[in-house]
Amino acid sequence: MNSIMNFEKTRAWIKSRLSEERYLHSLGTEQTAKELAQRFGVDEEKAAFAGLIHDNAKNISYEDMLRIIKENNFDMEEDVKTNQKILHAYLGSYLAKKDLNINEPEILDAIKYHTTGRVNMNTLEKIIFLADKIEANTRDIDFRCEVLNILNESNSLDKAVLHCVERTIKSLLDRKLHINSITIDVWNYYLNRVH
Repeated sequence: MNSIMNFEKTRAWIKSRLSEERYLHSLGTEQTAKELAQRFGVDEEKAAFAGLIHDNAKNISYEDMLRIIKENNFDMEEDVKTNQKILHAYLGSYLAKKDLNINEPEILDAIKYHTTGRVNMNTLEKIIFLADKIEANTRDIDFRCEVLNILNESNSLDKAVLHCVERTIKSLLDRKLHINSITIDVWNYYLNRVH
C-alpha cells in the first residue's frame, strides 16, 4: 500500500500516461470519490486513490491493449475484449497491480468495474463508478446535478447508480450502439434493488 501513501508520485505517473483533459478528469474523480467516501463511510484515502488511477489505461491504443492482453494471457469475455471503452478499465486494474504494486482487491475491482459497474458492487465500487460519471472538472454539470440531487433526496448510492446506467443505456440506444451484457445485468439488478 506504499503507493497509496504517495499521491504526489502517483499523480506524476498518471499525468505521464494521460492527455491533459483525461488527467483533469482523473483529478476530478479523485476529489469526488473522496467526498462521496466521506459521506458514505468509506476510507477516503482508498477512494481518492482509486479515483485518481481509475483511467490509467485510457490513452493506450486499442491495438496495444489487445497486445498486452495477449502477452499476459488474460481470460476475459469476448464482449469486454471487443469494447475499447470497457477494456481500458480491465486493463487499468491489471496495470495498477503491475506498475503500482496495488494488491488490494477492493481498489482493483473499483478500477475494473468503473465503466460498467457490476451486480452487487460494494460501496467503494459504487463510489468510483459514480465519481467517474459526475466529477466536476470535465463532466456535464447538469448531469452531475441530477445525480447529486438523487443522492441528496434518497441518500441511496443504488438509486444514483441506476440513474447513471439508465442514462448510459438510453445513450447507447440513441446512437444504435451495442449494449454490453454486463450493463444489462447491472440495470436489472439495481432496478430490483430500488423498486
